[in-house]
Amino acid sequence: MSKRMKRRVAPRRKISGGLTSGSVFICADNSGARVLRLIQVLGYKGRRRRLCIASVGDLIMVSCREGTPEMRRQMFNAVIVRQRKPYLRKDGTWIQFEDNAAVILTPEGTLRGSDVKGPVAKEAVERFARLGTTARMVV
Repeated sequence: MSKRMKRRVAPRRKISGGLTSGSVFICADNSGARVLRLIQVLGYKGRRRRLCIASVGDLIMVSCREGTPEMRRQMFNAVIVRQRKPYLRKDGTWIQFEDNAAVILTPEGTLRGSDVKGPVAKEAVERFARLGTTARMVV
């Protein structure tokens, strides 16, 4: 992860973790990847032998399981944009999506694809402003 990427990320809010290491979910952009697997949560500090937990808006390391031949079996940075586990917002509303999804980033921190499919959580857009411009719908 580059130093530039660290500066762009806003502080993390406390959101119920919906994905652990080894979780498989879909890729919500048109970068060529279809199915991703969570390898590591960047910046996660936990107890020894405890699985790392990721939630909406977290910066993660993923491997591409299905997709184009150029994308398969490669590792990328990504941001989680949707999760199935319900989480509570500050205004008191509960949010839950139909699936788990992430968007792949370049090493500089910009989006790899040019389009984001499906809704994107507001918490992810607050941390990564570029998501809001390419997303069709922000919930």
